[in-house]
Amino acid sequence: MSITVNKQQSGRASTAKTIVGTGIGNAVEWYDWAIYATFTPFIASQLFSKADPASAVLSTLAIFAVGFVARPFGGFLFGWIGDRVGRKTSMTLAVGLASLGSLMIGIAPTFASVGAWASLMLLVARLIQGLAHGGELPSSQTYLSEMAPKEHRGFWATLIYTSGTVGILFGTLLGAVLNMTLTIEAMNAWGWRIPFLLGAVMGLYALIMRSRLHETEAFEGESTSQKRAPIWPQIVRHRKQALQVIGLTVGLTVIYYIWGVVAPSYATTALKIDRGEALWAGVIANIVFIAALPVWGKLSDRIGRKKVLWSGAIGSALFHFPMTWLLKDSAWQLAVGMSVMLIFIAASAAIVPAVYAELFPTSIRTVGVGVPYSICVAVFGGTAPYLQQWLGTTLGVPQVFNVYAVVLLVISAAFVFTIPETKGKDLTH
Repeated sequence: MSITVNKQQSGRASTAKTIVGTGIGNAVEWYDWAIYATFTPFIASQLFSKADPASAVLSTLAIFAVGFVARPFGGFLFGWIGDRVGRKTSMTLAVGLASLGSLMIGIAPTFASVGAWASLMLLVARLIQGLAHGGELPSSQTYLSEMAPKEHRGFWATLIYTSGTVGILFGTLLGAVLNMTLTIEAMNAWGWRIPFLLGAVMGLYALIMRSRLHETEAFEGESTSQKRAPIWPQIVRHRKQALQVIGLTVGLTVIYYIWGVVAPSYATTALKIDRGEALWAGVIANIVFIAALPVWGKLSDRIGRKKVLWSGAIGSALFHFPMTWLLKDSAWQLAVGMSVMLIFIAASAAIVPAVYAELFPTSIRTVGVGVPYSICVAVFGGTAPYLQQWLGTTLGVPQVFNVYAVVLLVISAAFVFTIPETKGKDLTH
């Protein structure tokens, strides 16, 4: 009896360690990216020339997009480490690098003191974070999917976006609190640096937590020859699966960044909604998102992945225009619009980590997901905030961007037809 109890306790402890170690590192990575979007107006005013505020905001958003350029390289580098050295090692290195990028932004000198060198330091920091994030998602997704019981893998997969959203939510809450408690002068002088310095500290803690994790049985069960097999021939051999990852991601990444990440910042700069009220609207919507994720994850374990993916893509496409039309000049409109969209976005977001892992064999699972996913997010997700701002504010044709987003969602819905139903698949081979 005592042996059975000890095994149960050991199993629960191992599960808790997996969830906390994976979740906290993922949360820190997403927090880093969210606070950049949230504090864009302050970064623009401090690290770029104040002569043209509109141009400074666009430049800041352009660097947000440039950070995505490094993601495919991170996907390959950390994917290679994950498939050759171990998932745990890849995850640990990724969160450490992300922490370094946050520290660089937090201590960056202002444009007024060093000129364009301030902008350059921001660019380098964002490239470092892009490299790290390009490796974080495929590594943590693969690790979590391989550690999960196959009959509950859809539910376990929701931890990726749940923990990530907690990171975003914490960053948004921190922005709202700082906006309420500090004067605009204090925010511009030093307040905007607090979130980035805090991100560096949290990243260091996540690094320590991940260093204590166990490696997955699926990876440890691979032979030495399998771990040393050339990567590129395997990528070419699984090019169909790589294309499926891109097709399934393209609509999700754009619609998620529009409604889940930059909506409060866009509402502030383009629609002139009060910054504090917009941030609180984002908090409400992200809480709704977190609540919806496990519901979709459990549903996918019962009815299958494909039906849930269709629901997410088609629902997001159908409601995007109505929610965009609802959003005019009020924070409550922003809260409703974000909440409705994030409920449908949650359907795909909840289970794509499991779906992607189930498409590839163990020997190429991390890099096979990481490279195409990072390329897709870089090309489409990273440019979404800039395109939205440019088409809406500069050219005055926001509907063009909205049509673009819906078309990409329809493409993702069509790609669901191309994948097999993978619910309950064994990932040990």
